[in-house]
Amino acid sequence: MRADVAAGSGAMLCLQGQGAVKGIAIGQAVVMSATALEVAHYRIQPDDVQAECDRLRTALAATSQELQDMVGNLPDDAPRELGALLTVHSMLLDDPTLSEQACELVSQRHYNAEWALTTQGQILGEQFSAMEDEYLRERGGDIRQVIERVLRVLSGSSALLPPLGAIAPELAGADDSLIVVARDISPADMLRLRGGRFGAFLTDLGGATSHTAIVARSMNVPAVVGAGNVRALVRDGDLLIADGATGMVLVNPSCQVLDEYRRRQAAFVAERAELASLRDAPAVTLDGVHIELHANIELPEEAVAALAAGADGIGLFRSEFLFMGRRDPPGEDEQYQAYASVVRTMAGRPVTIRTLDLGSDKNLDGEATVAVNPALGQRAIRYCLANPALFGTQLRALLRAAWHGPVRILIPMVSNMSEVHATREALEVARRELEARGASYGHDIQLGAMVEVPAIAIAIDPFVECLDFLSIGTNDLIQYTLAIDRSDRNVGDLYDPMHPAVLRLIANTINAGERVGKPVAVCGEMAGDANMTRMLLGLGLKEFSMHPQQLLDVKKEIRRAHTHALHVKVASALNRAERIDLAGLAG
Repeated sequence: MRADVAAGSGAMLCLQGQGAVKGIAIGQAVVMSATALEVAHYRIQPDDVQAECDRLRTALAATSQELQDMVGNLPDDAPRELGALLTVHSMLLDDPTLSEQACELVSQRHYNAEWALTTQGQILGEQFSAMEDEYLRERGGDIRQVIERVLRVLSGSSALLPPLGAIAPELAGADDSLIVVARDISPADMLRLRGGRFGAFLTDLGGATSHTAIVARSMNVPAVVGAGNVRALVRDGDLLIADGATGMVLVNPSCQVLDEYRRRQAAFVAERAELASLRDAPAVTLDGVHIELHANIELPEEAVAALAAGADGIGLFRSEFLFMGRRDPPGEDEQYQAYASVVRTMAGRPVTIRTLDLGSDKNLDGEATVAVNPALGQRAIRYCLANPALFGTQLRALLRAAWHGPVRILIPMVSNMSEVHATREALEVARRELEARGASYGHDIQLGAMVEVPAIAIAIDPFVECLDFLSIGTNDLIQYTLAIDRSDRNVGDLYDPMHPAVLRLIANTINAGERVGKPVAVCGEMAGDANMTRMLLGLGLKEFSMHPQQLLDVKKEIRRAHTHALHVKVASALNRAERIDLAGLAG
């Protein structure tokens, strides 16, 4: 394919990736050189083991310090997420799971430092790749990125890449914006790219929760990730079209295609301007029903983006980022500072924080565990209740954060009432421990559960009576209901959010909450899909939670909808066990 373009035949190259940030970018390619180095593999003499371990630890410490210096010298206009992501990379380098295990390979197998570090990185990367949670799976890319930086130090070169101007100086005067094409883009690379005329980011690797996607969203720059081999097929100066919604990348398009995408680009810009005017408008339907729109976040700094989008609160704050990629779990004070920063930022708006949700395929000490089926094993609330000291530390931090504003604690993977009772007992223990030492904490804290296991949605009444609120995690609910792993390409096409069984479970949960006056939210991908907004309104949903970037699209649909008419259409389809026609709901 690339040969046709190079030969000047006029053939257009089409590549498909995953759209991570909406928007259409048209510009010239700037191809970043690969950051991976050739790693020498050789065995050292037994007498050299200590010196080789010292060399490895020195390189790890130097790279960690470099990242910390970057955090300390971040420009005022740098995306807020960059500081947190650079800190995560520094924490990975400080984690004994990386250094001690690599040194063990040096001492036991007599690997040289580079070989040992690369081997241990592969082991850790595979452990992350096996995790069910998409966000945690993407953290395997962080391991790869930090190891590449350390390898540069070990090789005697700087961990920093060349300055931006060295990438493609011949494009400095180009009229079009530049589109960065890379194998992957680390947080440190993103810092170096800050301030450039970049219309989009394209990467071979990564997913919707990769750091490239996170920072691109904060910069409001279109991004296509996981494109496979885009860097190998694109050259500096190629004219590119990148569609951050569909994940389509067009290389050297024809004039007709270029004109069409320029029209789409102009329409998108006009649409975003219209949506921006809705930021402070109420999310109220045509028949006067008020809808709560909350934001999902993964890092404390993302609360700022939630406010900027006009969120009514935080509907899902995933706490896993604090625990990820380290041997020792974060202490109470570290967790408290992270949670409290979000609560203070939201200034009185509710903040829903999900307790630790890790799978059974990996413990926090970095050791892999044996599980017949990790998705059905000791994960999430099961893991926390089996580790009361770990759980108690998080609950104390959450209670202390509630001193600064309204906090709602969300329990994941609930399937049994005994788990709810055990969590309440653990909360009471945490309260008594804080009182014993005279610590301030919030007294009016709400407890809710994720509805992602079909059992709770089917037998919903005792749960909705006992809990203060419910939040439907549609991603897992669909997978568990249909017995479909959507990451498995062999059956991924069977993953069906519109399956009548799934919709009936959602409706059953919403109706149960309505009967007793308890709020029910949807925080899975369905909540942020504007195409499904009217259908969810028809099911009776009054609280949505999604990525901040999706909020205004959903609000636009809400303000054009009439809930009573939607109730009639959706209920009729469910009663007849028919598939709901989303296009018909828009009429």
